Amino acid sequence: MSAVPLDVVDQIASQHPSQPPVAPHVHISLNVRGLSQSSTLAINEHSARLERAGRKVFRMGLGQSPFPVPASVVEALKANAARKDYLPVRGLEPLREAVAAYHRRTQGVARTADDVLIGPGSKELLFILQLCFYGDLLVPSPSWVSYAPQAAIAGRQQRWIDTRREDGWRLTPEGLDAACCHDPDRPRILILNYPSNPLGVTYSEAELRALARVARRYGLVVLSDEIYGELHHQGAHASIARWYPEGTIISGGLSKWAGAGGWRLGTFCFPPQLRGVLDAMAVVASESYTSVSNPIQHAAITAFDGGPEIQRYLDRSRRVLRQVGPAIAARLRAAGCHLDEPEGGFYLFPDLGDLRERLAARGIHDARLLCERLLTDTGVAMLPGSDFGRSPAELSLRLAYVNFDGAAALEGAAALNDAAVADAGFLAEYCADCMAGIERMAQWLEAL
Repeated sequence: MSAVPLDVVDQIASQHPSQPPVAPHVHISLNVRGLSQSSTLAINEHSARLERAGRKVFRMGLGQSPFPVPASVVEALKANAARKDYLPVRGLEPLREAVAAYHRRTQGVARTADDVLIGPGSKELLFILQLCFYGDLLVPSPSWVSYAPQAAIAGRQQRWIDTRREDGWRLTPEGLDAACCHDPDRPRILILNYPSNPLGVTYSEAELRALARVARRYGLVVLSDEIYGELHHQGAHASIARWYPEGTIISGGLSKWAGAGGWRLGTFCFPPQLRGVLDAMAVVASESYTSVSNPIQHAAITAFDGGPEIQRYLDRSRRVLRQVGPAIAARLRAAGCHLDEPEGGFYLFPDLGDLRERLAARGIHDARLLCERLLTDTGVAMLPGSDFGRSPAELSLRLAYVNFDGAAALEGAAALNDAAVADAGFLAEYCADCMAGIERMAQWLEAL
């Protein structure tokens, strides 16, 4: 390119005196109006600010696994730390085969490496799925906080399917049928998360069979979010893919059962009938995140391959959660909350509706204000049920019982009897902070 002649430069300069130029008006248009930061991350940051200010905070807002990454997986990461090359967009082939073998081994679902997509967390994979699949999103209420906002960002129609307390807040076949029957041929994705965040409950095989029949009737794509599957407290998780294999995408990863949330590795396992969806997602992945960290993918093979050490880690994790969850539920029930018995994961969903009159006398009429008052008065940080799709007026809360030293608890769990349900000594030694927070909350409720 030739230079601009000096006489032209002088001419331009003479027409524009040397005062600072007036900046043009910058036009900004956003397509995420009305959305805010994920509430689970926001409560964690708010708790950190309070702690820096000297407050004692019992962190029961963010659902981050308290357990360390299994030692063998950490060693595998160290051994592969020098790997620096980009990996295939769909994921490292040995890892994809390990994931497929994991689903064959644990659920009897026939899948191959070609059916697996690796992403930087299952959250990112879910978002790309919604970008690629042109259809509505069906989400049971209550559900995890990011499902609905992702649909809004992707420009998809999202519909809550209401559930009832008397059903344990589980989606019923009748509820699913009612959401689909008015337009039976409309493309839809059903998100089914179990064991559930925020509920801590799961589905029986009979319930999954019944839901599978309805899903097949309407040709739904089921995104089966089984990220907490290995944290079923009895080790008895069952996937709906057993009964609806042709339409189910199984979502998983390392964040919950392997304690590796910050590693950001998620997996989607597709049926061959949905290979076109996988291919489309891989295209979007190639133009967005390119591939997941090379060392982490190599280390993840060790996790999905399983073996005696991983099994021992899972057995002890479940023992700990079987101790903490039921003990908290029993204490809060005694204080007036309605709670279902926890079956998996590390969440509870207390409903304080039976205390509505006493709370109203304290000026508390909705769940968000209830959370604010609990944090102010007791230091217990939780989230309102309204963040999970419930009515703001419903006095429900999501509680994550993760504020204990998971590494120490795993060591202590070696001495626990598998059949034991409550061990006060174990809870006092390894989960004292968690139980202290619940005791403060229970006493606050009893004093209303």
